[in-house]
Amino acid sequence: MSDIDVAIIGAGPTGLFAAYYAGFRGLSTVVVDALPEPGGQITAMYPEKLIFDVAGFPAIRGRELVANLVEQAAQYSPIYRLGAQAGALTYAGERPVLSLSDGESYTCGAVIITGGLGSFKPRPLPAADVFTGEGIVYFVPHLADLAGHDVVIVGGGDSAFDWALALHDIAASVTLVHRRDKFRAHAATVDRVRETPVSILVNSQVTKIVGNGVVEAVEISGPDGTRTHKATVIVAALGFTADLGPIGTWGLTLDKRHITVDSTMATNLPRVFAAGDIVEYPGKVRLIATGFGEAATAVNNAAVAVNPEAHLFPGHSSGGSAD
Repeated sequence: MSDIDVAIIGAGPTGLFAAYYAGFRGLSTVVVDALPEPGGQITAMYPEKLIFDVAGFPAIRGRELVANLVEQAAQYSPIYRLGAQAGALTYAGERPVLSLSDGESYTCGAVIITGGLGSFKPRPLPAADVFTGEGIVYFVPHLADLAGHDVVIVGGGDSAFDWALALHDIAASVTLVHRRDKFRAHAATVDRVRETPVSILVNSQVTKIVGNGVVEAVEISGPDGTRTHKATVIVAALGFTADLGPIGTWGLTLDKRHITVDSTMATNLPRVFAAGDIVEYPGKVRLIATGFGEAATAVNNAAVAVNPEAHLFPGHSSGGSAD
């Protein structure tokens, strides 16, 4: 069992900024995430997508934002436990004890939950159930991997149209297939895709994947019957399911699947705080920018829980820590 000042559960933008700020406060930190890389949903779902609501950046790609946050936190050497899920939470006196799925455990001064939507996994493509070959992806970490491919994107939400917009000028062809004639994606993005060579098939479904070990084509059923369409990669952008996993058994006060916090980002459990998309309070706005502020609030209040003699506000980072 290891001893740590702060355990941060979730390595998305909010968790990474919390790791930086905890280091700035002089706290030792471990960052836990079930995904194998830092970045949370950004890394897993839209690393190449431009993000417009981060202060100071008119636009920044998801991958670049994550890399910057990792670099920012690195000056304080946080410990990363990636590919491990947060498990049981118990207490040794006043201090939380966090167990991980890999068998490790940490006695913590405080715990900060920054898990976004919790553990999530993509919704499967039904036609993929009987296909055992390669060429079906649910996320696109590197756009260049699809260069020159005939890509079929299945879905009608923001992710589907974002991939279509990003891939149309590097793939050999892009076809978007949606089972309805209305889309969940932002209307402006849909309009931009319509201006590209992307073929959009509505009221249609991919009903069969053809290929011997790799995707070679798909069968698409639509208003005019079923036809075979060339494809070498299928991007299944059908959304995802999410849950809190073991965190949901800790006894936290929840509002549906969000964790209720007060103005200090404290939960109902002693020395357990939360920040980012996973939290709920009156007036909550789910933006990356909001999560950054909540992370700083959570860390500053956690710092006082760890050391009651610490100042709640340590001064500005440009002036150095006051602890």
